[in-house]
Amino acid sequence: MAYSLGIDGSTQSMSAIVIDLDKGDVVCECAINFGERLPQYNSPNGFFNGESSNEVYSDPLMWLDAIDLLFEELKELCDLSKVEAISGAGQQHGSVYLNAQWLKAISHLDSEKTLSKQIKPCLSRPHSPIWMDTSTTLECQEITQALGGNDIICQKSGSVAIERFTGPQIRRFYKTSLEAYPNTARIHLVSSFLCSIFSGQDAPIDTGDGAGMNLMNLKSNTWDDDLVHATAPNLLDKLPDIVQGETIVGKISDYFVKKYGFSEKVSVVVFTGDNPSSLVGTAASTPSKTVISLGTSDTFFAAMPSTVSDPNGFGHVFGNPSGGSMSLQCFLNGSLAREYVKDKYEYSWDQFTDALSETPPGCNGNYMLPFFSPEISPLYNGNGPVLKGTSIFENWRSPKLAIRACIEGQFMNMKVHTDWMQMVPEIIYVTGGASKNTTIIQILSDIFQADVQRLEVSGSVALGGAIRAAQHCLNHSLESLEASFCSNSSEVIKPNESHKELYTKAIEEIESMLLVL
Repeated sequence: MAYSLGIDGSTQSMSAIVIDLDKGDVVCECAINFGERLPQYNSPNGFFNGESSNEVYSDPLMWLDAIDLLFEELKELCDLSKVEAISGAGQQHGSVYLNAQWLKAISHLDSEKTLSKQIKPCLSRPHSPIWMDTSTTLECQEITQALGGNDIICQKSGSVAIERFTGPQIRRFYKTSLEAYPNTARIHLVSSFLCSIFSGQDAPIDTGDGAGMNLMNLKSNTWDDDLVHATAPNLLDKLPDIVQGETIVGKISDYFVKKYGFSEKVSVVVFTGDNPSSLVGTAASTPSKTVISLGTSDTFFAAMPSTVSDPNGFGHVFGNPSGGSMSLQCFLNGSLAREYVKDKYEYSWDQFTDALSETPPGCNGNYMLPFFSPEISPLYNGNGPVLKGTSIFENWRSPKLAIRACIEGQFMNMKVHTDWMQMVPEIIYVTGGASKNTTIIQILSDIFQADVQRLEVSGSVALGGAIRAAQHCLNHSLESLEASFCSNSSEVIKPNESHKELYTKAIEEIESMLLVL
């Protein structure tokens, strides 16, 4: 009986899933919420604000204490000696800074002591900037100027210089910490830091997470000399190696063998970022499948048939743990825009759905760019949504038209701004609150002219880790693992082909509206 274990080091919790590869079912799941279980770190939501504006940090020692708590509980829930492979993921873009003591300490972990006590002396920087930190605008500008423009950075790294990305964060650390930066021997991502802990060695970074740094060259899957040199001096010596997502780093650390009862034969697959891991955990790591999360922000991600970057710089390209590349694009005006229109007319969600159903596709030639707050796809800092149509519509006197135009505008804008990926999805997996609304999902299907299916996978990040571990260590096929563990709704929503021409013309109208923003 073989088990595989997946880890998810997210913003708010450290969680794990154990799957039984013989029976094809989940053995157990467990999570440690940082705020609830580790209140001494004063991070109710897993992070805290720094002294300067827009600084957001987490304490890496908190993550280590959570690991010890997690495995104390896991060993009571299942027989960890049956685990044969481990992999996992960490929140993307976060970074951990370690001194020269790190290399010795990580290979000599003492099971009689806590992880946090042993790693604390290794930190050259006590706190880790995470993906929410946007304090590096100046550093992004400096890197952009050094490279000759964001177009060049995007072509090289898959993204324009982004405040939350690790490269600009490292540059700010170098500029503001003149003593700590030279004393830093290794800079890890959250994922490679966690992988190091589990493997008992200084672990590499995989291409999936490495691409979210503005430092990795997408074509060569190696550190880009120009980007590295523009970021900070002697940086190349401080970065781990980059490897492909199928790389087996080694065996599990003796710390976990002695303390929690693992077999010493457990193999550890390189960890990745949370988004690449979720791509695997949702059964979408092969091209032709797309995942759209309809949440506070709407997110579109997919495995790419070929590696290309967004010429507009709005989308991102990361490595795909299953090989090749994946795209990810965020649309900030997601559920908040839908709720704004609903609340404007004091509608319930049932009334909102009725309004959608009672208004024809194409909304009688009324169109909306539903940007109720600043948007990043495209960049928009205007004062509100852009409307084009009848006077009744433009003056917000028709609830039904406004509601339909909002939903159609969201999905048409999404389609326009994801066409750069050069892929035609055969099926779209949807998740998030709005995915429960069949009328909304039908509009998505009609606009993209693709089948749509609801995801029923919970904990897709940790599950992606368990699947990757089983695939690369234990020779299970990805297809069989997806069939066993990535369950989706049996209902498949088909596109109305008769609406294809109508929406083709509507998208042209949306594109003309976008041109004048």
